[in-house]
Amino acid sequence: MSENSKELLRSVLYLSHGGGPLPFLGEESHKELVAGLKNIATLLEKPSAIIVISAHWEEGKTTITSRANPELIYDYYGFPQESYAIEYPAPGNPVLARKIFDKLKKNGIEAALAEERGFDHGVFIPLKIMYPDADIPCVQLSLVNSLNPTEHIQIGKALAGLEEENVLIVGSGFSFHNLKAFFSPSTEAIWSMNKSFEQWLITTCSSHALSENERGKRLADWEGAPAARFCHPREEHLLPLHVCYGVTQSPARQVFSWEVMGKQVSTYLW
Repeated sequence: MSENSKELLRSVLYLSHGGGPLPFLGEESHKELVAGLKNIATLLEKPSAIIVISAHWEEGKTTITSRANPELIYDYYGFPQESYAIEYPAPGNPVLARKIFDKLKKNGIEAALAEERGFDHGVFIPLKIMYPDADIPCVQLSLVNSLNPTEHIQIGKALAGLEEENVLIVGSGFSFHNLKAFFSPSTEAIWSMNKSFEQWLITTCSSHALSENERGKRLADWEGAPAARFCHPREEHLLPLHVCYGVTQSPARQVFSWEVMGKQVSTYLW
């Protein structure tokens, strides 16, 4: 993998976004993640716009925010009051939203525009870390509630080309997302399952020994990976990665591994 990210031809990023607002609450368990996302932002040219596929929005068809000035959706519960006062006044981009809609429809993918929808924390938490000035127009895409991995790869394929226009495409999820395990005492068995799945995912996303047909098949059949359903009892935090892969159809250029809340997690840059 190239270490010179300034030469990246694409700007596509799948990131592990952490637990709710914890990156902004001084949590020791999120310091590697916060430092890592800040570092990644320095490796890229400042994008002209950002598209985020968030794990925290599902619809019956791919749905796109088209509001000019989206509000924030504080879709987390039981956190200190200051976490509900976080601000990220990034503008929307109705023109880009329509362009995405047209590209999806042209590729036979059902789509809809959401004029009232705001940005959930899968958008504003990582972007506030990476681009705190909130001066880059953003558009959010939903997952499709079928949670079909192949369908999400196809959505990514339909978006291909946008990243060449200095649009940063971000899949915002979490490479490990077993909430019960996050809040249970760590054991050797849990750590082993976590590590096994992470190694499979890193190999799948970055190995040059795999053909793109093999890589796509592994992602489509991700449930066959070691400890897959332990690490993802429900796959909504993994599927933004499938969209990112669909855009690029190539091995990730860089892999970043961090420890978050006692678990190994990964982030991928194409």
